[in-house]
Amino acid sequence: MICELKETGRASALFAGWQDSVIWSAVQGVMGKIYVDSLKKPESGAVMLGDFCFLSGRPKSEVIFGVLEKGECTELILVPQNNDWAQMIENCYGEKAEKAIRYAIKKEPGIFDLVKLQKAANSLSAEYEMKLIDKELFEACRMTSWSKDLAANYENYSKYEKFGLGVVILKNGEIVAGISSYSGYGRRINENLGYHGGIEIEVVTREDYRRKGLAYIGAARLLLECDKRGLYPNWDAANKMSVGLAEKLGYHFSHEYVVYKVKKEKL
Repeated sequence: MICELKETGRASALFAGWQDSVIWSAVQGVMGKIYVDSLKKPESGAVMLGDFCFLSGRPKSEVIFGVLEKGECTELILVPQNNDWAQMIENCYGEKAEKAIRYAIKKEPGIFDLVKLQKAANSLSAEYEMKLIDKELFEACRMTSWSKDLAANYENYSKYEKFGLGVVILKNGEIVAGISSYSGYGRRINENLGYHGGIEIEVVTREDYRRKGLAYIGAARLLLECDKRGLYPNWDAANKMSVGLAEKLGYHFSHEYVVYKVKKEKL
């Protein structure tokens, strides 16, 4: 049995060393939930936001089984802290846990070529329009399945306005691409980064508008907006195409890491 930890700051030691902005968001109490094996003296814990779940501390099967029960999504992406957690996931779920590779991107302050990004942002064809996500666009993103992740993790626009940031590209008044924050955090986390907060970037393009350069143009604009606000734009890649886009924008690849995808209906 796992319990939700409401005093999220108490999980700081349990998740010490993780360089993931989703964890920072949860520990700050901005967004996401933290579950632990014990409220009095937690040894194991999980940060959950959207379809991601980060497992840390002492590996325990009760935590692994518990997060799937607590999760609101039909599929969870389990991110193990180490090989012991990975082995525990495999022991618990066997073949029902689909092993996959994700790609971590380095967090580096001051690496972006703002002139290059501005040139990219200005290259949008006249048939399109690019706008910052306001309340109306926030609600519009949530209304369709392909774009909902641009805003889904924020309970309302007020929360998004405070901790989120994003842009959408429209054609004939319809959203065809979006680059927004999957999550956000407030106060400075890492003195080495030198930023007041940050966001985790989510990139989505409607299927019939892919491979037109819209993601690159929109992401360039979002990075410029982050720079204006003193926010660090964290990037984590699900595939090599995402790595390529990140590198085109000025990021650098860090390392591969293992995750496990588990669907509720298969259990």
